[in-house]
Amino acid sequence: MEGTAVDAPPAVEPVPGHGQDWDDIVRIWEETDAPEGCKVEIIEEIVTVAPPPSKDHSTTAALLQRRLYTVIPEEWGIYQVLGVALPGQGGIYVPDLVVMPRSAVSGPGYHVPAAEARLVVEITSRANANHDRISKADGYAKAGVELFLLLDPWHSGRPTATLYGEPQGGTYRVLQAVEYGGRISLPEPFALDLDTGVFPTG
Repeated sequence: MEGTAVDAPPAVEPVPGHGQDWDDIVRIWEETDAPEGCKVEIIEEIVTVAPPPSKDHSTTAALLQRRLYTVIPEEWGIYQVLGVALPGQGGIYVPDLVVMPRSAVSGPGYHVPAAEARLVVEITSRANANHDRISKADGYAKAGVELFLLLDPWHSGRPTATLYGEPQGGTYRVLQAVEYGGRISLPEPFALDLDTGVFPTG
């Protein structure tokens, strides 16, 4: 998820009644009022509101999106503000990038099933990096998302990129992990070799 230069912590509001009905969770997500540019997500039945992305965050997303468009099939799209639904985890995430067939995105509504995603990408911020590293990695794996790329410029010590895949029993396998500056390879159907050295580190 993203942060601002100030890196204000995300607003957090419990969803009333743990174990809430899925339709109620969706309604709360759709009706949550947040300042323009902020992302509203539900993570483990908690409404979170993250501040708008920093410039470095936006640059990272744009650089990666440009590379991905050179390899994906014509009938796929790359989305930056699309809600991804994980009913079994009581969540609706808004990945920094999600790649999926455009046919899965057609029709009314504001979210799509997470299982339709071919790749999700999260870019951490200082304010809420643990959501991306722990909660979302767990949620995407349990939803059966094929590939999860975590770009972590706020990793302690040195920025890292980690590619997760092969979800089995709700758990990912780490396919590759590199410090920024190294190369990470997305498997078929992407077959893309990424130079992480081009990504900003803030």
